[in-house]
Amino acid sequence: MPRCAMHSTGGPLSCARSGAEPEPLLMTPTRRRVAAMALIFSASCLLPGAILAQDSFGGQTSQRPSPTPRAPVPPPPRTTPPPMPPSTQGSGSLDEAQDFGVPATQKLRPSDQLGGPTPTRIPGGRVIATQQLVQLLQAKQGAPMLLHAYHSMEHLPGAIAVVPAAQGGSFDDEVQRGFGQYLQQATNGDVSRMLVFYCGGPQCWGSYNASLRAIHLGYRNVHWYRGGVQAWRQAGLPVQTAPDPGAQP
Repeated sequence: MPRCAMHSTGGPLSCARSGAEPEPLLMTPTRRRVAAMALIFSASCLLPGAILAQDSFGGQTSQRPSPTPRAPVPPPPRTTPPPMPPSTQGSGSLDEAQDFGVPATQKLRPSDQLGGPTPTRIPGGRVIATQQLVQLLQAKQGAPMLLHAYHSMEHLPGAIAVVPAAQGGSFDDEVQRGFGQYLQQATNGDVSRMLVFYCGGPQCWGSYNASLRAIHLGYRNVHWYRGGVQAWRQAGLPVQTAPDPGAQP
């Protein structure tokens, strides 16, 4: 006896005889949708995430891309100061214009106190810096007379020794008279001749005393090179090595 079955769509019965193959069911659009949903559901159970990978229909997968490797963080900057140039390393950088708070004076510094901080100006004269002095010495005309007022083996090239003029005392002592005679001869009596006095550096009073002595002798163009040999050497300028004459001017 044939067996009959109702189509899910409410269509006519389909019957098949006993022992015979059943007639194939017609695939209506509704059946196709149901079958597709069943396949998707079964696949989602077997492959987690498959539905998420397909939910945009052709869009990229929702799987997050691998993060871009971050560049290594550079080390913090060094706080150690860079090494100083060879000319100043070890002794510290010299500021030839440094103000020690010492007032200018018109009195000669005692001979036993020539070492120590000096003023930044000198009454009746001018303070000259290294760069200015270099320019003056390179000039073809009107070059200054360069005089050093301290005992040393190193001197600026072409400098003339006037060591006794560095002494303390008074402006009417024997040193002053001898110094006056020397300058009279060296300048041919030209009191407008530019004179530049120097010694060891900003803590050397010898050239300060010599400058004051020249000013009191009536010389009107006296310059005090306060930086002295220290500032000169720090600027990388050449020095002359010669035996210390230690002679009277």
